[in-house]
Amino acid sequence: MSNPISLECRVCGKLQPYEPFTPTVCKHCGSQWMAANYDFDAFKREILRGLPGRPSNLWRYQDILPIGDPAALENGPVGLYPAGGTPLWLSQRYAPALGHKLVYFKDERYGPTSSFKDRQAAVAVAAMLEGGVKEAVIASTGNAAVAYAAACARAGIKLWVFMTSLVPQEKLREAALFGAEVIRVSGNYDQTKQIASQFAQRRHLVLDRGASSLPARESMKTIAYEIVEQLGWRSPDWYVQAVSGGLGPLGVYQGFKELFDMGLIKRIPKLAIIQAEGCAPMVRAFQTGKDVAEPVIPDTRIIILSTGDPGKSYTYLWRLVQDYGGIMSSVTDAEAFAAMRALAKSEGMAVEPATAVAFAGLEKLLKDGTITSDELVIVNCTGHTFPVEKHVLGDQWAVDVHLSEGQTQAPREGLEAALENLDEKATTVLLIDDNDDDALLIRRHLERRKSYRVYHARDGWEGLAQARQKLPDIIITDLTMPGIDGFGLVEELKLDPRTKNIPIVVVSAKDITPEEWKRLNGNIEGLYQKGSLPSRQFVEQVVHVIEEERNNPGPISSREGSPESTGVKQGTMLENRMGKNKNQGA
Repeated sequence: MSNPISLECRVCGKLQPYEPFTPTVCKHCGSQWMAANYDFDAFKREILRGLPGRPSNLWRYQDILPIGDPAALENGPVGLYPAGGTPLWLSQRYAPALGHKLVYFKDERYGPTSSFKDRQAAVAVAAMLEGGVKEAVIASTGNAAVAYAAACARAGIKLWVFMTSLVPQEKLREAALFGAEVIRVSGNYDQTKQIASQFAQRRHLVLDRGASSLPARESMKTIAYEIVEQLGWRSPDWYVQAVSGGLGPLGVYQGFKELFDMGLIKRIPKLAIIQAEGCAPMVRAFQTGKDVAEPVIPDTRIIILSTGDPGKSYTYLWRLVQDYGGIMSSVTDAEAFAAMRALAKSEGMAVEPATAVAFAGLEKLLKDGTITSDELVIVNCTGHTFPVEKHVLGDQWAVDVHLSEGQTQAPREGLEAALENLDEKATTVLLIDDNDDDALLIRRHLERRKSYRVYHARDGWEGLAQARQKLPDIIITDLTMPGIDGFGLVEELKLDPRTKNIPIVVVSAKDITPEEWKRLNGNIEGLYQKGSLPSRQFVEQVVHVIEEERNNPGPISSREGSPESTGVKQGTMLENRMGKNKNQGA
């Protein structure tokens, strides 16, 4: 077992128990700077034994990660999501050309989705699995969204991803490719976080809170453990990273501190925080000697680093710099792009613009002598460029939500309207039919009705997989299909806790026998005979079922209603709630 023994406030020193899926806030002083206490003595003994039998990824350090029983998850049907275990490269040409021979790259491009956010997703999603979470929400500037989408896809967790429309389309599409529900917000990142939080509250869903989420923050300390182990259990002189919200270095330095407290390293490295000049609230505050950063309106093309309000994260990073030494500095977009090209040409490394900011910052600190030539430096290469197949997805991979026109905080009325609009747009329909023409006709009528998000599966097995992954608001399925037929599909859906409460409308081209009706009765919202209604009227009935489900959520068996109130029409559908087959013998 490795759940934290307790949480300790770094401000007032008070202890409190760890509670999963709640913000790590001190109940005594309100501080968010909480450290998790584990059995470090036992873990140190394992380290001194060489961590025998441990994997080469971040789960090598599972003793100090907030998962109650990692072994149970690893041996379960999903297993632990692999992340971490990334290489540490000594710069061969890039740094020596700058007059420095002791620069190493911690190459996080080797994660499942090619960014250091894979670590965050691995631990956070493991915590969700352990807690039985089936649906979650995240706001992101790009990398975290993609990493969480991939991890949640593997875990069978439905993920709502909120990203600003300024994020490169490739990032948005990549998250959608993994099956996430992508919500594209026409505002800045801080507005996006605001609407994501409100959306999660309205739907009673788990919201990943970034730096204030213990699993997310603790995941990043494995970077420090890996660096120290890869350097032969010694500490670097400097650690350099580009930041947006600051989660990465906060977690990394928790790792360095734990290693120092266990006596495994002699010093904690100096910290270099690098920001894009067009969005550098931390750097501005640092340069004026303030321990609180004032929000700024982002003005940078490097959208992944566009957190205008870092909140308390800056204060905690400022304290780390005061305690261990270091600096906060900014670079222009042009300097970052120049560093990206230089790194590619000298080391053969393709990095994303956010990573290039760190390398541009390194160049600046080497040139002005802040970092001297005899100091060992680690630069976090946080992510790869983002190639993704642009033509895999159709044109329904994102929902657009418009907030206020400017980049200021969304007005309350605008936020409420946006959330109501999102509730309206977020209805998803899964069509399962091997007849493409029938499915296309239904889809077109639905889309004319309003902005439904319609997915199509061509056989029962594919439909079952999509239902479990996308958790649609309603399923429309044919009875006769290749593979598993409609009867087996309904039974499988109702046996699965994730899908058992999704309303199902069945369409049949043949008459239903009393025995077949018994298999369906109580499990479906209704059944249509193909050809008994024009397709437009059929869609109107389906929409009525959707609205009924929205107004009266919960299992079918728990509700009361008449055929008319549930969209069931005599002579066109089979009424299942009253226990009668109204089309028997038709």
